[in-house]
Formats: sequence, structure tokens, C-alpha cells
Amino acid sequence: MNNAKTTAISGCLIWFFLISIIGSCVMPVFFMVGGFSSSSDYAINTTGGWLCPDGTTPKSYSYATTSRDENGFEHPATAYELHCLDAEGTVVKNDPILYAFIWIGIWALVGLILSGLLTFIFAVPGGMLVTKLLNKMKSPRASPNIVN
Repeated sequence: MNNAKTTAISGCLIWFFLISIIGSCVMPVFFMVGGFSSSSDYAINTTGGWLCPDGTTPKSYSYATTSRDENGFEHPATAYELHCLDAEGTVVKNDPILYAFIWIGIWALVGLILSGLLTFIFAVPGGMLVTKLLNKMKSPRASPNIVN
């Protein structure tokens, strides 16, 4: 196997390994950041600009509700919605969930881009290291002559 072929194969293996490792660390962090920040005014204004009709203003609306834990018991919680208000303050449109999915999706895309960049940064040195190891393994070694 020539050096270019060995480098290409090892580079693909290293890239797959690195994207798995880096992605499994980076992506949950960005999903959590998106989830925790989805009720912020910045998230509401950003996604409201896309979801609200023209001439309306996006506002965050929160209300008390309950949620169930893993054992089925109810606990107090706060729910958030995106409300689109016209000039008189009347709610023209309300969105309880799509704005949050879009916001979390934006953060997931940022995490995916960061994972890809980190993978390409570390793939070249990793590929070179694996190529060196493979070349060492296939090089002939001197074996002792055993005479019976």
C-alpha cells in the first residue's frame, strides 16, 4: 500500500472517530444552551422576527403550569410562549413551541459547525500519527535466525 492510500484510509478512520467523540461532547452542550436560553428576550425577538406577521411585535409570555416528574407526580412549572402583538397590544398570533425548536436548532447548527471545525483541525495530525504507526507495522523487521 502506498503512502497516499494509507494516509487517505487512516484520515477517514480518524475523521470518523473524531467526529463521534467531539460531537458527543459538543452537541449536548449546545442543545442545553439552546434549551436554557430559549425563553430569553433575545431568542424571542430573533425567532419572532421570522414567525410573527409583518407589523407585529414579538413578546414573551409566561404563565404558571404544572409538569410531571419521572414518577408521575405533578410539580409547579413555568411555561413560555411567543406572542405577536399588533399596535394596540392585541395578540395576533401565539406560538407555544415552534420558536423554541427554531432557537434550539440554531444552537445545534452552531454546535455542528464547531464539531466539524474541531474535527478537521485534529484529523490531520491524527491521520499522520496513524500513518506512521501503520508504516511501522508493515516495515520488515529483522528476525533472529534460528538453526536447529
